[in-house]
Amino acid sequence: MKKNVLTAAMASLLALSMALAGCSGSQTAQQPADQSGQQPAQTATEPANNGPKQLIIGRGADTKSLDPIRETDGETFKVTENIYETLVSYEDTSTKVIPGLAESWEISPDGLTYTFKLRQGVKFHDGTDFNAEAVKFNFDRWMDKSNKYHNPEGYPYYNDMFGGYKGDKDHVIKEVKVVDPYTVQFVLNRTMAPFLANLGMSPFAIASPKAIESGTLGEKPVGTGPFKFVEWVRNDTITLEKNPDYWNKGLPKLDKVVFKVIPENTARLTALASGEIDLMDGLNPDDAESVKENEDLQLILRPSMNVGYLAFNTEKKPFDNPKVRQAIGYAINKPELVQAFYSGLGEPATNPMPPSLWGYNDQIKDREYNLEKAKQLLAEAGYPNGFKVKFWAMPVPRPYIPDGKKIAEAIQQDLKKIGIETEIVTMEWATYLEKTRKGEHDMCLLGWTGDNGDPDNFLYTLLDKNTINGNNISRYSNEEVHQLLLKAQSLPDQAEREALYKKAQEIIFNDAPLIPLVHSTPPLAAKKSVTGYQPHPKGSESVEKVDIQ
Repeated sequence: MKKNVLTAAMASLLALSMALAGCSGSQTAQQPADQSGQQPAQTATEPANNGPKQLIIGRGADTKSLDPIRETDGETFKVTENIYETLVSYEDTSTKVIPGLAESWEISPDGLTYTFKLRQGVKFHDGTDFNAEAVKFNFDRWMDKSNKYHNPEGYPYYNDMFGGYKGDKDHVIKEVKVVDPYTVQFVLNRTMAPFLANLGMSPFAIASPKAIESGTLGEKPVGTGPFKFVEWVRNDTITLEKNPDYWNKGLPKLDKVVFKVIPENTARLTALASGEIDLMDGLNPDDAESVKENEDLQLILRPSMNVGYLAFNTEKKPFDNPKVRQAIGYAINKPELVQAFYSGLGEPATNPMPPSLWGYNDQIKDREYNLEKAKQLLAEAGYPNGFKVKFWAMPVPRPYIPDGKKIAEAIQQDLKKIGIETEIVTMEWATYLEKTRKGEHDMCLLGWTGDNGDPDNFLYTLLDKNTINGNNISRYSNEEVHQLLLKAQSLPDQAEREALYKKAQEIIFNDAPLIPLVHSTPPLAAKKSVTGYQPHPKGSESVEKVDIQ
C-alpha cells in the first residue's frame, strides 16, 4: 500500500502554471454563450474598478438534481444551499441552530407542537410570496404519498429523518397547520429531540409552490436564497446570479457564482493555479503542502464531521454472516490506509460516527489488523478458502474518500491475503448512489458527512431498519438497535440519549454491517483573493458572505 506521492510533481506544475498565467485572473467578465448554445471557456475573474464579481468553484462531479429533497449527495447541496433556504439554519462554522426563514419558534411543554413565526416580505425568485402556505405546501408534498406532487420514488432524506411518511408507524409529523399568513405549526405524532435541528438540513429547503407545480424544479430551481438560477450545462457548469431582492440586506457580495465540474483532483488544482477557477474542494491530501507553499493560494481545512466506510449488503451471501464481516474488519490495515491516502488529515475510524460528536463510544476498541484472526473467522463461517466478490468503488472524490479507486485497490490487496478475490467495479456517480440504495451491490465504498451535529443523523440515518432503501446502504436490520434509536429520539435529556447511543454502537460494532475506515479533515484550496469563505462541518454551505478582493 504505497503512498501516492505527487507533491514534488505538483509543485513544479503549479510553478509553471502560475508563470504562464500571471498572478491574477482575467479582468473581464464572462461573455454570454453564442447563438449555437456553445459556452465559451470561462476564467476566474477578479473585479476591476468595482466591476462584477464572479466566483468559479471547481468540483469533482455534477449535481444530480436541483430539487434538493430528492437527493442525498454533497454535489447537489453545495449548489442548492445558495438557491434555497430552510426554516432554521446553523451558525457559519457549527451546527448550533439559528433562525433562517423562521425568525423565532416556540415548543410546547410536551414537545409535540412547534410553532414558527416566519420572516415577512420574503419573496421567491419567481416573485411569489414566501409564507406559511408555502411551508405547508412543501411539507405536504414530502410527507404524503397521495399528494399529487409527491415523487413516486420517495425522498430518502425525508424518510430517514422523519420516520417514513404519513401513515407509517414511526412517522413523526402528524400535520402542518397554517395559523396565519406568517405563522406555521407542526404537530407531531411522537416527540423527537433532533426535530428542530433536522429542519435546518439542506434537503428540507423551501421551494416555490408555483415552481413545484410546473414540474421543472429539478432543472429550474426557485427558492428564496441569495442567488438565482441562470443555467445548467450538464457535466460542465451551473451558473447562478445575485438575487437583488434578497431579504438579508448587504448580501450576497458576489454577482455571479459558477460551479464547474473538473473530475480529476490534480486537474482541478492545476485549474486553480492557472486562474481558471477561484476555489476548489477535493484537494488530494498529498497536495496540501504544495498549496501552502504557493504564495498565490491558500489552504483551507473543513472541520471534520464525517466517516468513510466499507458497506456490506447484509441481505446477500456471504455478507449475511457476521463472521465474514468481522473477518474483513480484521483484514483491513486501517492505519496504513490512512497513512497512504490522507497525509495526516485523517484518523482510523472505529465507530460509524465521528469522535467529535457527543454520544461517541470511546470504550469500544477497534479490531486490530490480524490476518490469522481474519482467516479463522472465515473458516468458522464456512469459507476456509475465501470467496470471489464484486467490490464497488466510488467514481468521484468525496471528503471522506479522496480517491475511491486507489483506496479500493489497497483494500483489494488486503483481502487477497485472506483468500477473498475482489473485482473492482465503478460507474457514474448518480447511478452508483441509486444502485447502492436499491441494494444491487455486494460490498461498496461510501461515506457520510453529518448534517446537524446529532448522533441520530449517523446512527439512525445509516443503520436503522427504517432507512433501508434510503441511506442504510448495508441494509442492516436489528430490532434492538431500532428500539434504542427510537427511544433516543424521543428523550429530551442528552445524557439519557447518550447512554442509548453508546449501547447501540456496541451492538453495531459486533454485528459489523459496515467497517468504518476513516474520519477525515477535508482540505480545500482557494486563490488568496478569495475572502470570507468558511467551510461548514456538514460539507456544504452558502457562499453569500464570500468576496473577491
